[in-house]
Parts: sequence; C-alpha cells; structure tokens
Amino acid sequence: MKAKKEYIVLIVVILAVGLYLFFRTPDRSQYQLPRLPEVDAATITKIEIDKPDTSIVIEKEGDEWHLVPKGYRADTNRVKTMLETIQGLTVTALVSESKSYGRYDMGDDKKITVKAWIGDKLAREFDLGKAAASFRHTFVKWPGDGRVYHARGNFRATFDQNVDSLRDKLVLSFDQAGIEEIRIIQDKQELVLVRTQLPVEVTDGPDGAESESPEQRVPEFVWQTADGRQGDKTNLSRLMTTLSSLRCEKYIDDKSKADFTNPIYAVRLKGTQEFSLSLFAKTDDKAKNYPAVSSGSDYPFFLSDWQVGNIMKKPEEILKKSDKS
Repeated sequence: MKAKKEYIVLIVVILAVGLYLFFRTPDRSQYQLPRLPEVDAATITKIEIDKPDTSIVIEKEGDEWHLVPKGYRADTNRVKTMLETIQGLTVTALVSESKSYGRYDMGDDKKITVKAWIGDKLAREFDLGKAAASFRHTFVKWPGDGRVYHARGNFRATFDQNVDSLRDKLVLSFDQAGIEEIRIIQDKQELVLVRTQLPVEVTDGPDGAESESPEQRVPEFVWQTADGRQGDKTNLSRLMTTLSSLRCEKYIDDKSKADFTNPIYAVRLKGTQEFSLSLFAKTDDKAKNYPAVSSGSDYPFFLSDWQVGNIMKKPEEILKKSDKS
C-alpha cells in the first residue's frame, strides 16, 4: 500500500515538473502579435516620411503624386512601391522588449517614421529600422508600443529617400509615330527633316495580278530634307528613342529655365504637338553632365554624357553618307 502511494506521488511530481517545463520553454511564444487594421493603398492620399535630418510629404492630386510644398511631380514607381509596402505590412515576430533601439537602427538618430493618411485620418504609422541579418525582414515598432518586431520584407530603402530621389525624372515624353518634323540647330547650322511616305511599289504575281492587295501594302516612311536628302536611320532612331522617354540625372534647383540662354545644341519636334530640348555648355571641363531645358519640364536639369552622346549629332551626321554633298 505504501509503495502504491509513493508511485502516485512520483507520477504527480513528474506531471507537475513536465507542465512547468512546458509552460516556461523559452522557444514557446507567450505573446500576441499586433493586429494591424487593413489599409487599401488606393485610398491613401498622403505619405509622410520623417528622418533625423529631413521630413518629406507626398500628396495625391488627382491621379498624380506631388512633393509638397514645392509641388514637384513625384516618381510614380517609387510611390507605388511605398503604397504597396504600407498596405502589405505584415508583422511576423517579436524581437525585443528591452527598449534598446540602437542595435536595430531605431534610435532617434537613425529611425524613419512613416505615416499614411486617408484624407484627414491617420491610417497607419510605424517606426522603421534596418533590415534583419537575413535581409528578409525589417525591424519595426508602433506608437505607444516600445517593443521591436520583425516585419516581412526588406523595405527600409523604399522609404530612405530624399526630395531629389523622389522627384519624377521624366523631362520629355512623346509618341514617336506622331512626329512629322525634326529640326536640329547647332553652331548656327539648321537641318530640317520631314517624315515622308515613299511611293508603294506594286509587283505583279505569276498570273499578272497584283501580288498584294492595297490593304496588305505596308507604307514605308523616311526622313528627308526639302531637297530630297534622306536621314541616317541609325542615328535618327537613336535620337528619337532617347528623346521620346528622356529622364534626367538630377534637377538644377538653384536656377530657372530663364537663366539658360544660347544653347550649344537644340532639337525641335513637330507633330500634333511641339516638343523641344536645348543643351548648354558644361559648367566646367571636369563636369560629366550637360545642363539642359525641355518643353516637358518646368525646371532645368542635367543630362549625362552618354545621353547627350545619343542626341548631339552634327547635322551632317544625321544625313545618309551617300546623300552628303
């Protein structure tokens, strides 16, 4: 009888120790992750990014985003990535409760605070640190909660921006098919090329009938001068491709377009609309870019050497060699 009681006591002790060890296991999650309210990116109207050295505000105006208070047009792709990140923010684990933020780049000297607004309502706010060692998570924390969490994805760089990096660098854009005239001006020389359709040659088939119906004939266009000289297809194609979606390296903030006169090279395009680009001499011999202005931008900007190399061809280089006099 005594032995039976001892077995019962032993079994109770083993169960008690097992339960104690089970509930105190360090690897067992004894916390609840924050439940974030859903945010629809399409409804967000303003994003604020506060960094130790600057504060950036981007507001939606119609279908476009602008940097305030200057009103600069914001880069659509960068803003889209921000919106997707804000909407899809997912907390995956608790990292620290110690409130020692330096190791996570979340102290006041390094953290980035992101706020997303829907009208006058603050829809989401979080502090952003560096990426975790795996580069698959980013350290975050929330207002009123001193704990640090893992959020899915490596997205610090998405918000670690400045005004210049967020500006839309597109300074000239058009549909090449709509252009009918190209005018190039350099050193007081002017070359004008007009888009001209060549006569369609009709060939007869074996039975004497036309080999192609009028609907099947593909018209061929060439660029040529008033006196019939044709343009060089390679150089003109490179020129038009570069100009039709031209992005600058950076804007010139301390000057206006009116400050730039006497271009060293100019291109004027005519179609249903008119477009223009003017290039100016480098600021010094060591500069690696050219100041420029265009009809597609309210601000002067810099273009790189390689971009200018695709644009600034001498008038005689634009013509086919066989047609040069």
